[in-house]
Amino acid sequence: MAHPRMFDEDDGYLVHVRRLALALPGASELISHGRPVFRTVKLFALYGGSTTADRDTGVITRFQQSVLVHPDPSEQAYLLAQPQTYAPAYLSASGWVGVDLTHRDGPDGVDWIEIAELIDASWRVTAPPILTRGRR
Repeated sequence: MAHPRMFDEDDGYLVHVRRLALALPGASELISHGRPVFRTVKLFALYGGSTTADRDTGVITRFQQSVLVHPDPSEQAYLLAQPQTYAPAYLSASGWVGVDLTHRDGPDGVDWIEIAELIDASWRVTAPPILTRGRR
């Protein structure tokens, strides 16, 4: 059974994430579990709802408009210390970090340069060397 589509094509945050992700060499988009994911050979970014649970209180927070990236392992702890990031349920153990895009007032309040850098870094970690060679 297919998962229901759990995003809106007109979502302003998705429009930006899609533009940034698909600008990278070899990148493509597909729908997985009802959400847009971006990949080369491996996934490098996921858009949409994710959850995290506070270990101390057990409170579950849902992030409907976020992007998940797979940074270099040396960057994960630093990124998770930022106020707009979170450890996504199930995926953080594999190195993924979530970025809440709604921590500012609408898509125009997001630092899209920072998001582009995070998506690019995730792409570099997961893309085959033939795609990353020669890119700074």
